[in-house]
Parts: sequence; structure tokens; C-alpha cells
Amino acid sequence: MTAHRPVAPVENLPPGTWVSAWAPEGFPEVRPGDDLATLVGDAVAAGSTAALAEGDVVVVTSKIVSKAEGRVVCAADREQAITDETVRVVATRERPDGLPPLRIVENRLGLVMAAAGVDASNTPEGTVLLLPHDPDASARALRAALRARFGLDRLGVVVTDTAGRTWRDGLTDIAIGAAGVDVLDDLRGGVDAHGRPLSVTVTAVADEIAAASELVRGKADGRPVAVVRGLARHVRAGDGPEADGAGARTLVRPSADDLFREGSAEAYARGLADGRAGAPA
Repeated sequence: MTAHRPVAPVENLPPGTWVSAWAPEGFPEVRPGDDLATLVGDAVAAGSTAALAEGDVVVVTSKIVSKAEGRVVCAADREQAITDETVRVVATRERPDGLPPLRIVENRLGLVMAAAGVDASNTPEGTVLLLPHDPDASARALRAALRARFGLDRLGVVVTDTAGRTWRDGLTDIAIGAAGVDVLDDLRGGVDAHGRPLSVTVTAVADEIAAASELVRGKADGRPVAVVRGLARHVRAGDGPEADGAGARTLVRPSADDLFREGSAEAYARGLADGRAGAPA
């Protein structure tokens, strides 16, 4: 017989060595005009795990934020909604069987993603769901309301959306809005475990929180909210702009640093056109 050592609760381990996540069940359908902070607070308070604690991060999907903010629009043609939300086309690929072309675009939030983030799932027939106008502002409002309700000082909020990743198959959730969270952890100037200097390491903390939360929320399980615990070192205390932080918008790579501004076919076509016009390479 093999002896098994009992496992201590993660809360008994040293800070910074554990992270936990849980998602309350039974979240109601969100409709335009609903008080999202009340719905989220009620769901968290009714969950089987302890209610919010200092240093927690509340993670919500952009879908429920958009629904509460009335970003549901009538659209018999999703393609027109995608066009309306697009500020720059990155790449377009034709698809078989008469399906609309796949479009990777930059939307008005500066996010580069498929279909400009326009979503036709889990929304009434004949409508589509647009991303929130300002996900960082939505996160700030939700953080303020939850801090007041639960009497907390240190609390973070992350708003997520699902996106693909360059060079990788599969989808994951990323942060498109954040408040009270250090969205980036800049380790440059430090050293690694062997004393070597770190010169390029900047960790996308908010994206990692978003992805971790999706493991307990799921895509079709009716759990659009999660609580991530154990990351208090990345969570800010207090209120006001300094406590809210710079938001998830700072995660968008500046165009000057973007080495892949176009798809290969688009870059080839532009280069060919420039060459024919006598433009410099």
C-alpha cells in the first residue's frame, strides 16, 4: 500500500506560491440596463466558496458587460457589423463552402482579432454582440461597486474576451479591460535564478489571469464570472486613478513595435503595387 501525504490548504502555503480560481454557478441571463455589479456581487456572495477577500481578482467576460451596456445590435448580416467595427484590415482569407471570408482586423479598441470581436453566439437571433465601448472604464466601475459592497481595500477586476494567437492553434481568453491590477510585470533590470540579467522579460499578468479564469468558467457552462485568488502582489489598494492602474489598453502593442502589421498575401500585394508605382521599397 502506498502512503499518501495529506495536502494542506493552499492558503497555508507561502504567499506567491499558489493561485486558486473558482466560478459561481447559476448566473442569470444579462439584459440591457441590468446592474452588472449587483448581479456579479450576488453570484459571488452565493457561491460555495468564501466571498471576496482582500487581494482577489474578479474576472468577467466581455459578453455580460456588453449585454448590460446595451451593446446588442440588430444585424441580419454579421459581416456588416464587422466592417463597421473595423479600423484596419490585417489579413483576409477565403473559406470554402460559401462561408464568409475570415477577417483578422484591428478594431476601434486597438485589438487585433478575428471578426473585430463581433459575437453572434449566446445572443438572440438576428442580433450580434459588440465589445464594450471602453472595457477599462467598465472594469473601473465594477471594481468601485464591488469594493464598496464587500468592504474591501485591495481588489482587482479583469474583463476578458476570447482570441486566437499568432503561431498557435486554439483559443484563449485575454484581458481587454482591467482595474486595480498591474497588467504587466516588468522584470527587466532584475536577474534570473542564476544571476543573469533580465533584459526583455515583461509578463502579461492580466492576460494570464484571464486565461486561468477560463479554465473554471468554460465556454458554454453559464459561468461568466470567476474569482482568482493568491495574486495580491499584483492587485492595488485604494481608489482613484493610481489605484485603478493604466488598464488593459496598455497591453496593445504599439504600431512602431509591430513586426506583423499585415498578412503575407496583403504584404505581397502592397509590395507589388508599390513596385509598379515606383514607390521606394
